[in-house]
Amino acid sequence: MNRALWISAALGLALAAAPVTAQNVAVRGGTLHTLAGPVIENGTVVIQNGKITAVGAGVAVPADVTVVDATGLHVYPGLFDAVTRLGLTEIGAVDVTADMQELGEFNPHLIAATAVHPASEHIPVTRANGVTHAVTAPQPRPAGIGGQATLIDLDGWTIEEMQVVPSVGFTLLWPRLAATGGFGGGGGGGGGGATAPRPFREIKKQYDEQVRRLDGWIGDARRYDTAVKAGERLPRDLKLEALARATRGELPLLIAVDAEREIRDAVAWAERQRVKIVIIGGNEAYKVRTLLAEKHVPVILGPSQEVPGADAGYDERYAAPGLLKQAGVQFAIATFNSEDSRTLPYEAGSTVSFGLPAEDALKAITIYPAEILGVADRVGTIEVGKLANIIVTDGDPLEIRTQVKHVVIAGRDVSLDNKHLQLYTRYRGRPKPRT
Repeated sequence: MNRALWISAALGLALAAAPVTAQNVAVRGGTLHTLAGPVIENGTVVIQNGKITAVGAGVAVPADVTVVDATGLHVYPGLFDAVTRLGLTEIGAVDVTADMQELGEFNPHLIAATAVHPASEHIPVTRANGVTHAVTAPQPRPAGIGGQATLIDLDGWTIEEMQVVPSVGFTLLWPRLAATGGFGGGGGGGGGGATAPRPFREIKKQYDEQVRRLDGWIGDARRYDTAVKAGERLPRDLKLEALARATRGELPLLIAVDAEREIRDAVAWAERQRVKIVIIGGNEAYKVRTLLAEKHVPVILGPSQEVPGADAGYDERYAAPGLLKQAGVQFAIATFNSEDSRTLPYEAGSTVSFGLPAEDALKAITIYPAEILGVADRVGTIEVGKLANIIVTDGDPLEIRTQVKHVVIAGRDVSLDNKHLQLYTRYRGRPKPRT
């Protein structure tokens, strides 16, 4: 390679590796839906160094900011997909593009951020529909712990630029008494193949053994933590060291469980072990909503538009958020997906006709997941001091016909270009057939 080409290549690599810097932006003239107070007509949001510094109707715009004209438009907090596989998988049928799951059943020391691929095509597609940040979660094996889920912004050249919080909890797939359900809130697909039925006593024996194994891991982590604090000289155990954050109550266990009986068991187990949990998936959580409200156990529901289980009513998934809301259960809605994370606003919007108030549907994909996962001081509403993750739309973001006009992530007015738009434009402009 000659010197000129070498310099050109080096410069290209340097630019690609350059950190994404926050802009100073003012979104002016729109209707502000802050979700932290009343709607503000003809409002302004001032953003400096990636944070919101002013919000209101009479806010002065500094001279050194880029102005986004939102006249006649609506301004909302960026949408939050609370459980996804974004950055961890690209093409489901191609194994080498998937890094959702590691070998072994117990991997509490692994953090999803280390496997995120920032150049995933799913990320710009998702953010173009108003999703500005998401939790990307490792997939646990049956009755195991998959690792720690990471909160990321959906913009950035590197994971260091995208990462908001390295860990919001440990993913755990609860043992099952039936061949349905699983990580991601599924359950309509059955057991995945024709197998001979086993006696229930055999299934129950395996179930009890798996629960006892979870007991063992929690107990070992608690003893390890106690010994380290007491100054004992022990070989370092990264798994127990990480899991001790759950035994100390610093991080919750994100327990993937769907069936009513198993949800009851998981709640009782968590109470016995004195650990915080969040039910994720929770297809039948509405059946135990009184218990969940009493025990203050939050639920992150899977997509409402997914096919219901074989014995479920057609409206089960649509009605569940409203029933949890009425019972006083803290809840959120997520997609548990990568390629379909862009549908998040419609998963929430579909529940409104089945009893969930429209404001709560919007909060279920903004502030409610932020509160559940302990990051409400950073995201979820448009307030001074929070990360500048906001969207500008021409209508209600929960409606399919609404167009997203601007997406601001960490103070950057990001491009809405994505592969879906490119393909649409390409084939829209194809030559007409000759007559």
